[in-house]
Amino acid sequence: MLGTIRKFSSSIYSKVFLLIVAIPFIFWGMGDLFTGGNLNTIVKIGKDKIHKQEFINYLRMNSLTVEQLNDSSVIEKALFNFIGEMLILKEIEDMEIQLSDESLSNIIKNQELFKRENKFSRTEYEKFLIENNYNAIFFEQEILQREKKKQLFNFLGGGIVPSNFLINMSFDKANQKRNIEYINLNEVIKKRTNFSESDIQKYFDQNKDSFKEIYKSVNFLKLVPKNLTGTNEYNDLFFKKIDEIDDLIAEGNNLNSILEKFNLQSPKSITINKLGKNKDTKTNNILSKELLQKIFIIDDSEPTILAEHKNEYFIFELTKNEIIQNDINNKFVKDEIFLNLEKKIKRKLIVELIDKINNKKFKKKDFDDFANKYDISSVKIKLNNRNDDKILKRDMIDQIYSFGEKIVIVVTDISLSENYLIYIDSIENVSITKNSEEHKQHFLLSRDKIVSELYNTYDSYLKNKYKIDINYKALDSIKNYIR
Repeated sequence: MLGTIRKFSSSIYSKVFLLIVAIPFIFWGMGDLFTGGNLNTIVKIGKDKIHKQEFINYLRMNSLTVEQLNDSSVIEKALFNFIGEMLILKEIEDMEIQLSDESLSNIIKNQELFKRENKFSRTEYEKFLIENNYNAIFFEQEILQREKKKQLFNFLGGGIVPSNFLINMSFDKANQKRNIEYINLNEVIKKRTNFSESDIQKYFDQNKDSFKEIYKSVNFLKLVPKNLTGTNEYNDLFFKKIDEIDDLIAEGNNLNSILEKFNLQSPKSITINKLGKNKDTKTNNILSKELLQKIFIIDDSEPTILAEHKNEYFIFELTKNEIIQNDINNKFVKDEIFLNLEKKIKRKLIVELIDKINNKKFKKKDFDDFANKYDISSVKIKLNNRNDDKILKRDMIDQIYSFGEKIVIVVTDISLSENYLIYIDSIENVSITKNSEEHKQHFLLSRDKIVSELYNTYDSYLKNKYKIDINYKALDSIKNYIR
């Protein structure tokens, strides 16, 4: 069945479907109109009241996991996406967009998935519906609605042809050459990070609590078909027993009683922190990061849980919580203090430089004086295009290409591990010929940009056209129902 779904998901039609499903959430976004009301209406769009059951059906169709449904923010985002869907359907209705039965039939018949010997096979079609638990009427209605959405967006953005000027702008933005000069700020920072023992002790004394670590001791057992059913197959009996164990845990049974009931072997024990290290600071590779996260949300009031990750099942039982104060003589503590003090200096230096640059108090002369002050040589390089990351990272190249010439800028990565002071000396603009291989690519990029801006305008139009009232009481009742 999974193979069949994958084939369908790779079809052209499915790609169109994914695009169109995503668009309404882009359109709608996070609204701010929240009101109360009776619990049956989840949202009011203009004069139309949308029953909360429609939203519940929408959640079911999107196959959200239990963890996602327990997250309030996920449900709220799903609601905004749902509202976007409703708005688009109202627009389709207002514009009287139609699709004939013949057109619908042709769309289905042209899917490779439903063909046998290069011809549409009713048998293959019905097999697909049965294997994926689809009702034919519902499935065809979904295709009908999605095709109408496609027509709506084609109506909005179809036929747009960008000018040669815009195509050249797109090409130049990606391919212009830049001559730059840079100073590696990490070399400057090294000269300013001669920390004394008193500096380290002072930081430790002021931040002692941040060097406390929680260690959790748990007993755990991996559940596999062999120890539950005596075979190696993940069959119905195995999953039936998994469900039974889940029910027993929900009823308050502990690990030992479950082991006895199912005649399972003794569990393993582990004491570990959230980084996966034991008390000897050695990394424990028995459990994945995802399972470690599940362990660290176990509560003392409900110490036993059934956890699933990548189709593997585990029973965990919390036996002990410990908070340990690490000593300043611990190598890892000293290393962390050094890194934190170094980051503090980095941030201060970067903020000072950016402040001077923003106030137009840091020109090329200041750039040269800065290098001389710290006895550091600047480096001159030529960037051949926006993808030229032989020396600097791509995200830094993107920052450089966001500014004009004859200016000084600071570029850093998100972790402040690489930091540069950069002078953009000159920019060599380039143009594209109509017959070149890249012309089509930048034609499409330019067109997509125009269409995106058009969709943003359409977004504003929809928000002004329809009054949206969201019933928070009904939304809360759905959240409580799901939990």
